[in-house]
Amino acid sequence: MATLPVTIISTVLNEAQDICRLVESLLALDPAPERIVIVDGGSSDGTWEILDRTQKEHPVLLAIRDETCSLRKSPGPISRGRNVAIGAAATTFIACVDAGCTYQPDWLARIAAPLMDGTARYALGGSCLALDDATVWDLASAPFLGVKLSPDVVSKSCTARSMAFTRELWREIGGFPEQVFLSEDTLFDLEARRRTPAAFVAARAYYHPRNSYRSACSQLGRYAHADGLLGVRKSRLGRNLARCIAEIAAVALLLWTWIPLAVMVALELYFAFEHDRLHGRATPASIAARIAYAFSAPWMVTTGYLRGALTRRNPAANAQNAA
Repeated sequence: MATLPVTIISTVLNEAQDICRLVESLLALDPAPERIVIVDGGSSDGTWEILDRTQKEHPVLLAIRDETCSLRKSPGPISRGRNVAIGAAATTFIACVDAGCTYQPDWLARIAAPLMDGTARYALGGSCLALDDATVWDLASAPFLGVKLSPDVVSKSCTARSMAFTRELWREIGGFPEQVFLSEDTLFDLEARRRTPAAFVAARAYYHPRNSYRSACSQLGRYAHADGLLGVRKSRLGRNLARCIAEIAAVALLLWTWIPLAVMVALELYFAFEHDRLHGRATPASIAARIAYAFSAPWMVTTGYLRGALTRRNPAANAQNAA
C-alpha cells in the first residue's frame, strides 16, 4: 500500500467505547500515513490496553501513555496530548483526528492534498454526522454544534476532528494552547489563519456523538462556557442573548397581545431548520427534537458564555476526564 509522509495524531482518555472504531478506520486509510501517534492520558477503562495490543500488531501505530495529558495534571489536557503526539512525529505534515469519529479510506489523501502540492500550509475538512447510529438528539443538535448532516455540504468548521498543517506552522503558533480545556482548536485556528490562508477540502470526519437531550445541551453549554472564558465569538453571544431577551419580552407582552410571541415562535422555527432540513431523516420524533433543541440553544449559549466570562474557570469536566 502506498504511504504519504504524514503523521496522524490524536489524544484520548477513557475512550474504550470508540477507540477500536477509530483505529480500524485509520488503519484502512489508502494511501496510508507514515505514522499514527495516539497519546493516552492515563485511561482506566481499558483504552490503553487496546492501544498497546494494537500497536504490537500494527507497527504504523505508536501509542504513548502520558498521564500529564489529563485534567488532573494539566489545565489543557487535549492540547497537551496533541502537542506530545506531534513532538513524537518525524514528518513535515501533521493531520489531526478525534476519538469520537471515523474516517473514509480516502480521507488522508484529501486532507493532505493542499499541503502535499504546496498550495497551503493549513487545511480543514470539517465534520458530518455519522447517520448509521445517530440518535434523534444527534440530528437535533448537529447544526448548533458545527456538525453537518451531509458530507456533501460545504463546511468551514475549524474543528480538529479533521485538520492538517505543516510542522513549521505548528511551531510558529507555539503548538496547541495548553492553558485551556476546551476551544483549543478554535484558538489554534485563529492563530493559524493569522499566518496563512486555510484550505477547505471535502475531507469529513464522521462524528458519532450518540447524544441524549441532556448531553447535547451539556456539550453546547461547555463550548459556550469555554468561549466566554476565552472571550471569543462575542457576536454569537450577542445573537443568542438578543433572542433570549426577545422571548422574555414576548411572553411579558402576552398580557396585551399574542403577536410578538407568535413572531418569536416563527423565528425560532426558522432558526431550527435554517442550516439543514434533516436530510431525509425527518420523522415526527426528529422534527420535535430539533424544535425543542432550537428553543433551548440560545439559553444554553447565553448562560454558558456568561458563566465562563464571569467565573473565569474552565467548564466542568467531560465524561472522559471525570472518570
